[in-house]
Amino acid sequence: MTGSKEKKPKTIILGAGQGRRLLPLTENMPKCLLRVSDKSIIERQIDALLAAGIDEITVVTGFQSSLVEAQLQRRYANHAQVGTIFNPFFEVADNLASCWIARSVMDGDFLLLNGDTVFDEAVLAQVLNSDPAPITLGVDYKSAYDADDMKVQLDERGWVKHVSKTLSAAQTDAESIGLIFFRDRGPQLFRSAVENALRHQAALKFWYLNIIDGLADKQVVKACSVSGHVWCEIDFAADLARAEALFSGTERDGTLRNPSVQAELITGE
Repeated sequence: MTGSKEKKPKTIILGAGQGRRLLPLTENMPKCLLRVSDKSIIERQIDALLAAGIDEITVVTGFQSSLVEAQLQRRYANHAQVGTIFNPFFEVADNLASCWIARSVMDGDFLLLNGDTVFDEAVLAQVLNSDPAPITLGVDYKSAYDADDMKVQLDERGWVKHVSKTLSAAQTDAESIGLIFFRDRGPQLFRSAVENALRHQAALKFWYLNIIDGLADKQVVKACSVSGHVWCEIDFAADLARAEALFSGTERDGTLRNPSVQAELITGE
């Protein structure tokens, strides 16, 4: 028996930022091109997506965009659907503007990925195979959350109630890992909300997770835990060192050679 091949979602990677908190490493290089072991952040992301059969990938560029474009052209010359789109507002706006720039890609199921999150293939598989919901937010858990964590409040069934860095400890149940899956009516809900928000100048300083927080009231955002799998958000030099230690110990299939390293790095202990 033969059937049609399942259509894979598109992916939008938000890679426009400089990453000023990583200066001087990012003085002349965007954060997404910083190397973690033998690959840049953006290469690690794209390689994981390609391994999952996702080959329609759009990277939103900004700071030093020509460097990102050149790197992708060299590395993915045989992947015609790996491309870029330039965000000319990267210096005056936050990542909601990058979503607005890439809104034409949001015409079907898609993944939205922060340009500074590295992860193993199991993280991607967990989110892709999650229970159906219009919007699926990848989350993880830890014993305590700091001021820079994008905190998530959940209801008893796993629906997202709020997403914000300013949630109190009592309100916080998880943190966003920077990977979201939009399905069914999710892409249209998100795209419309992005377009409506950017009719107001103040929204130029919004994160796209402000939009997810607003949509959570409609009970369309479900959390998907990736607890126990390997990922790291890179904002500071310490994060880069942590990611280097984590991913230099991985095999080609994304699993860690040393499980004790995984436990230590995931828990932060």
